[in-house]
Amino acid sequence: MSAVTEHVEAPGGWAGVAGIAVAQVVSWGSIYYTFSLFVGPMEQDLGWSRATLNGALSLGLFAAGVAALPVGAHIDRHGGRALMSLGSLAAALLFAAWSGVDSVIAFYLLWLGLGITMAATLYEPAFAVLTRKFPRSFRTRIAVVTLAGGFASTVFIPLGQGLIETLGWRDALMALGLINLALGLPLHFLALREPPRHAGRTAAKTSTGALRRALHRPAFWGLALAYVIYSAAFSAVTFHLVLLLSERELAMATVVGIFALVGPAQVGGRIALMALGRRLTTSLAGRIVFVLFPLSILPLLAHGPLWSLVAFALLYGAANGVMTIVRGAILPDLFGHAGYGAISGAITMPSMIAKAAAPLGAALLWQAGGYDAVLWTVFAGGVIAAAGFWFAVSRPVAGSAG
Repeated sequence: MSAVTEHVEAPGGWAGVAGIAVAQVVSWGSIYYTFSLFVGPMEQDLGWSRATLNGALSLGLFAAGVAALPVGAHIDRHGGRALMSLGSLAAALLFAAWSGVDSVIAFYLLWLGLGITMAATLYEPAFAVLTRKFPRSFRTRIAVVTLAGGFASTVFIPLGQGLIETLGWRDALMALGLINLALGLPLHFLALREPPRHAGRTAAKTSTGALRRALHRPAFWGLALAYVIYSAAFSAVTFHLVLLLSERELAMATVVGIFALVGPAQVGGRIALMALGRRLTTSLAGRIVFVLFPLSILPLLAHGPLWSLVAFALLYGAANGVMTIVRGAILPDLFGHAGYGAISGAITMPSMIAKAAAPLGAALLWQAGGYDAVLWTVFAGGVIAAAGFWFAVSRPVAGSAG
């Protein structure tokens, strides 16, 4: 039986999608985006080095990558309600523990746990749930969720900074934990009500079989190559952009302003994709943005005037905004709906590991040849990633058999 006929789409469901969208803002905003806000206060209060503090985030991203495959397989078998609800609960408890941290070992163990909560609460599990529950309209619903998620930094960076200034960094962490407990947990629990499609061994065999078939298709490896390289390149540029622009002796207000354009550009790209609707297929949108990403690096390499840096931020942000939707929506087009979580996890795992390692790799490359060496490497990687994606989507599609 085909994946499409086997998975009957639930009617309506937009209230649940809205709940997932708000929960994504909470999870992304509190767990991922606010980390940088706590580096300075912790550095000053505890005397730990900036490298030591950022190492915990890298460990968390690495843990998220390792957990991606089992998380995806679990959703294929059991749905996402329990897993994502527990992820929000774990985030709340880990934030509370972080607020009392006074040793590096404990801090790293906490971020090992927070990395696993990221794997259980961010876009990949949400996409798996939406694709599983709405096999015919998942693209639109993924776009809505990512559109809301694009405001996570807009909401939580000023909120987090305000909490730190008002309460101090330890109590601010307690407040973020309470937000996960008061919003993230009930939203996941209420929005993800869904009876399991399969039970026990049948679900395990379906998920494992779909992943095994995908691994034997060249399209999987082209897509994996594209997203591993893209994740590394995007992470390297994002985490080094402030330092890169500061080296060019720009005023900090200008640097922050350029960085601030990236978020709205992401949202703008997603709105444009939603507006085009069926006139722009997922495959074509992916082809465009995978070419757009390396092109966005050229203004930085040109060392041009301020307008060229604005052009970089807008192109870079728009490409990443659309890329997030493409990443979630392309898998059913290429491999069918069956085993979405496991296939997504198998691609996400090396991508997240590359994302975790890239900032350190970029720092080492900067030591050897400066930021131009970093940017040329990112540009070359972007070209290879685009070739990988174009190769993947040019392969014969899986059809409805999934």
